[in-house]
Amino acid sequence: MKNFWHELKKPFYCLAPMSDVTDIAFRYMLAKYGKNRENKNEIVFWTEFVAADGLCDKLGRKKLSHMLEFSDNERPIVAQVFGANPENMKKACQYVASLGFDGIDINMGCPDKSVVAQGAGAGLIKNPQLARKIIVAAHEGIKAAGYSIPVSVKTRTGFNKEEINVWISEILKENISALTIHLRTAKEMSLVDAHWDYIPKIKELIKKSGKDVLLIGNGDVKSMKDGEEKALQYGCDGVMIGRGVFGNPWFFSSKDGYQPGAEEKLKILIEHTQIFERELSGPKHKSFAVMKKHFKAYVNGFDGAKELRIELMETENSQQVEKIINDFLRKMR
Repeated sequence: MKNFWHELKKPFYCLAPMSDVTDIAFRYMLAKYGKNRENKNEIVFWTEFVAADGLCDKLGRKKLSHMLEFSDNERPIVAQVFGANPENMKKACQYVASLGFDGIDINMGCPDKSVVAQGAGAGLIKNPQLARKIIVAAHEGIKAAGYSIPVSVKTRTGFNKEEINVWISEILKENISALTIHLRTAKEMSLVDAHWDYIPKIKELIKKSGKDVLLIGNGDVKSMKDGEEKALQYGCDGVMIGRGVFGNPWFFSSKDGYQPGAEEKLKILIEHTQIFERELSGPKHKSFAVMKKHFKAYVNGFDGAKELRIELMETENSQQVEKIINDFLRKMR
């Protein structure tokens, strides 16, 4: 089996799969400004999470295809899927494997009510036997496609309470190459500090399983340096970053935490907006309003930022964004 996980330098870093955030436009920016020759092999990208059920027919695939587009600059890249129907998971992974991804990750941690209501995402924590069947189905789909790529799982420490011993032990009975733990329960969402002190306990379960499973910690990683320190302190193989990358395509470029000036950030925002519009904007893909969730992250920390954000929130396309920002920069100089 070709398994990129075995080739990563430790500790490695992972881009969290975030709906309407880690789309192809934002990943393009992160790859351009964050990956370089020195660190490329220690950064793993994830797609947004994609519904396995939706990938089981041609119409659904056409509608969701933009979520599974990527470039070679983003490698290694993992496609994340979610679902609670083993047969649909098999069909979905058969299709996804054929697209050339380096791996497939199964979302068993999303706390969104609509996802949990399907029995998917964090809903699988309540049904470990089904979760195991989902992992088996993913492997069957990959094999049916004639490919051999690794399967990983992203989950949480429990649903309403911490239940690591029971839940994680069940997951480890199946064939996974990496396990990402968002160090909070589904109930806690992101409302409390991540429980990094759980990592040694999970590491011990992996050791007892006798399997070579990489452990990735997720929650409250503020910088590359912070991630490295957490990995070394608690003993995980890698760290996953979510909110820390908002408005920060440079996140992965330096362990020193490079901070660009206001003008550079605003020019990069223009570029990001243009890429979004080119790749995703339109009725078949995403509304331009989705791009606006990045505005607050880019536009802050300098005089006039609040007023500029208010103005940008009224825009409807990249041309308007560019004009408003260029006018602002002329006044600022």
